[in-house]
Amino acid sequence: MSVEGFYLIEPAGKSLKCLFKIKRVLALEKTPYQEIAFADLEGFGKSLIIDNYVQSTETDEHFYHELLVQPAMTLHPNPKRVLIIGGGEGATLREVLKHKTVEEAVMVDIDEKVVEFSKKYLEHMHRGSFDDPRSKVIIMDGFEYVRKAPQKYFDVVIMDLTDPYARETAKALYSSEFYSQVKKIMADNSVLVTQAGSSYFYPDEYKYVLTSLSRNFGLIGEYWTWIPSFGLNVNFIIASDTINPWNIDPIEFDKRLQERGVQVKYVTGKRFLGLLLVGVIYPY
Repeated sequence: MSVEGFYLIEPAGKSLKCLFKIKRVLALEKTPYQEIAFADLEGFGKSLIIDNYVQSTETDEHFYHELLVQPAMTLHPNPKRVLIIGGGEGATLREVLKHKTVEEAVMVDIDEKVVEFSKKYLEHMHRGSFDDPRSKVIIMDGFEYVRKAPQKYFDVVIMDLTDPYARETAKALYSSEFYSQVKKIMADNSVLVTQAGSSYFYPDEYKYVLTSLSRNFGLIGEYWTWIPSFGLNVNFIIASDTINPWNIDPIEFDKRLQERGVQVKYVTGKRFLGLLLVGVIYPY
C-alpha cells in the first residue's frame, strides 16, 4: 500500500489509534502549557489540534458543542449568568450566547495564547463570541477562579476541559473536592454539565468523574454521542440538586430553544432524551 503525505496519528483509546491526513498546516504555536496547531485535515476541514490531539473540526464540532451546552442551558428555565471553565476556541461560548436570556457569560481558561490563537484563526468556530458585550474572558487557573468567585452566583456551569485521562493535572478538575467548590458558586436553582471523556475506551476515568459528581449532586443524567473526528464516544454528565434531566419534555425543550432564538444543527428535545435513555456504554 502506498501512503504519501503527512499524517497525524492520534490515540483514540488505549489500544486504538486514528490516522488523519494533513492537507495543510495553517498555523503552529507553542505556549507555556501546550502546542497548538491549526490545520486542514482531509475529510474534516479546518481543525484545532492541541498536543497532537484533535480538539475541534469544522465539519463535526457542532455535535460536541451543542450537546455540551444546549441541554443544560435549555433545562434551566431562565439562565442569566453562565460560567465556562475551559473552551479556549470560543465555540462553547458561542453556543451559550445563542440564548437571549444570558446577561453574563464568563469564560475561564488558563492559557491566554490559546484564546489569542483562536481569536486570530478560528473565527469560523467562535463566530465573534469573544466580542459579544455579554462575554467576559478571564485568563486564570479554573481552580483558582472558583475559589475566588462569588457564592451562589451562576445559573449554569459548563466544564469544557481536557479529558480526565489526558494528563494527571487535568484529573484534579474532575475531583469531588473541585465539584464541591464549584457547587458553592452555583445558584440554588442551577445546573452543571461536563464532558467526561469516553466511558467505553476509558471506563475507570469515566466512573471517577461520575462518582465525583454523584457525591455532590442529587440529580444526575448521563448521555453520549459518537464524534467522528475523535474516533470515539464522548460522554457528558449533567448534574443538579433541583433540575432533573429525566423530567425532560421534548416539546418544551424545543419550545425554549425557539423562544430564546437558538438555532441548532443537531440537538433537539427528542434527540437529547434518546441519548439520555441510552445512558453509557462500557467495554465487554
